[in-house]
Amino acid sequence: MTRTHEVPHIELRGVSKAFDAGPPVLQGIDLAVRKGEFVSIIGPSGCGKSTILKLVAGLAPATSGTVLVDGMTPIDGREIVSFIFQDATLLPWRTVAKNVGLALELDHTPRDTRPARIDALLDLVGLKHVAESYPRQLSGGMKMRVSIARALASKPRILLMDEPFAALDEMSRDRLNEELLRLRREQKWTVLFVTHSVAEAVYLSDRIIVLAPHPGRIADEIAVDFQSPRDAGLRSGAAMDACIGIVSRALRGAQTL
Repeated sequence: MTRTHEVPHIELRGVSKAFDAGPPVLQGIDLAVRKGEFVSIIGPSGCGKSTILKLVAGLAPATSGTVLVDGMTPIDGREIVSFIFQDATLLPWRTVAKNVGLALELDHTPRDTRPARIDALLDLVGLKHVAESYPRQLSGGMKMRVSIARALASKPRILLMDEPFAALDEMSRDRLNEELLRLRREQKWTVLFVTHSVAEAVYLSDRIIVLAPHPGRIADEIAVDFQSPRDAGLRSGAAMDACIGIVSRALRGAQTL
């Protein structure tokens, strides 16, 4: 029986990127992300992690090579992609509900259907009780959950996440990592996730891509084979410690390439 070839949800083939006349930020990147896979990218500062997300999102063009989103160009694939940045970027004059609703306004969702959709999104991230609050009244973790709800308003199939929890304290970060995995099980997205935290990458990912710097290139690729669903108890287990050690060594090795 012939097996059907599955088109990668995200694919970069021989991708290089330079800005203006500067040296290449990325060189020769080959990466394929399967539908439903959670892939984290780690590496030293300046190795092009965020640049990869921007290429996939269509926010910047590759200098050479090919970038595909579900077989389409990044521009054509924008409707199935949402980008979550490190900063929650909420509008301070809008309530939580209206911040989430902004995405629906921009998508020209019929006005009479918006309240129910906003209510469902806030329920999904556990924030219905602060729907009428303003960003200044929220904790950092709550702001990020609002940002996630807003990103989900367009019903994306691919999430690009650029260090979304980097500014949070460890407890809040761990809690949101668990929340993200819960939402992913329900929503079945493909996720490309950038982080500086080895422990976060190990806890969240199916696969970790390690970048070497100057120019950014793939130095290593590590599969993470923990049983699903993952829970908080995994953090204190020997298997996670061992995987963190493997990734940490790969990261140290990448810095010397």
